[in-house]
Amino acid sequence: MRLFDTHAHYDSGAFSADRLEVLSSMPERGVELILNPGCDLASSRTAVELAEKFPFVYAAVGVHPSDCEGFSPDTADALRTLAGHSKVRAIGEIGLDYYWKDNPPHDFQQQVFHTQLELAEELGLPVIVHDREAHRDCLEAVKAHPGVTGVYHCYSGSLEDARILVKLGWMLSFTGVVTYKNARKSLEVIGWLPMDRIMIETDSPYLTPEPFRGTRNDSGYVYRVAETVAQVKGITPEQAAEITLKNGKRFFGIEEEAL
Repeated sequence: MRLFDTHAHYDSGAFSADRLEVLSSMPERGVELILNPGCDLASSRTAVELAEKFPFVYAAVGVHPSDCEGFSPDTADALRTLAGHSKVRAIGEIGLDYYWKDNPPHDFQQQVFHTQLELAEELGLPVIVHDREAHRDCLEAVKAHPGVTGVYHCYSGSLEDARILVKLGWMLSFTGVVTYKNARKSLEVIGWLPMDRIMIETDSPYLTPEPFRGTRNDSGYVYRVAETVAQVKGITPEQAAEITLKNGKRFFGIEEEAL
């Protein structure tokens, strides 16, 4: 299988002891490409540094809704500068998270989200969206910026919302959650979704797929997501991996000769 893990956080402290070793092992595990999104300025800088070290790693820069307290025009300027790097291919991870009660206020999250969507449009970059328990407001924000396209990472919305996003030109991405027993809604969405709109990811070090759940996740497990997509779609895992690899390359503007 040739795999593209389109969302993995190797800037995370969970990889502090062996980050470079884990990343170095990925080509021999069938992982051809990895996209590392930032969650704040520090992790965005780390994502760029890792992309500089490994030819198969690319970066996104952005501020996650859980980390957006203190976001200012200076933050946006710093992201703009980082986004000028040749291996930065998206603004992300950005969005809304209403799950955690101690997150910044909803209205401030929305303000930061809109600012980063405007930045993406200014720079001609796609976005990577985090949407947790904020489906209506997230969709309204996306619809307010028709000049921006992107991907909903770890998609958890409804089939109805998926239909709207596809009409708007968006991609949906799925994690190891699709291997869990309670994944019925996600599998229903995958069953309907056109194959050219699907990407796969690990969200490492989180959301480890079965049967490895309970251990640290890494990109080497993204094949389990490909296998689940293949099962739902009635194709081989190799076909699912190849199609989602091509989808990810197209989405992030990664040319074959650049690898």
